[in-house]
Amino acid sequence: MPQLIFKGISVEQVKTISSPLVRDLAELCNCDTDNFTLEIPQSIFISNGEEVAAFPFIEVKWFERGQELQDQFANIITKSIQSLGVPEVEVAFTVFLESAYYSNGKHFA
Repeated sequence: MPQLIFKGISVEQVKTISSPLVRDLAELCNCDTDNFTLEIPQSIFISNGEEVAAFPFIEVKWFERGQELQDQFANIITKSIQSLGVPEVEVAFTVFLESAYYSNGKHFA
């Protein structure tokens, strides 16, 4: 169920890394690759009245898996983005509570 939202990274760049990235993350989480969602919203960033390029920022939305696994997850994402020649990457996690996440009207707790 991890959802990865990419900002400051092009669609083509995400396509390039998507298969090995999801494979590595699925292996780490011990789950299937079809559990992952990759999203690239079309955003415009403004600074001082001008459109500017966004810095690479990846938000991960998921259920809590512990600090050690989260650190490894972030490291895999960072290395994958840096393999594109991107020198700096930021990753942030939003944690869903299983009792507050519903599928077809039933929570996951």
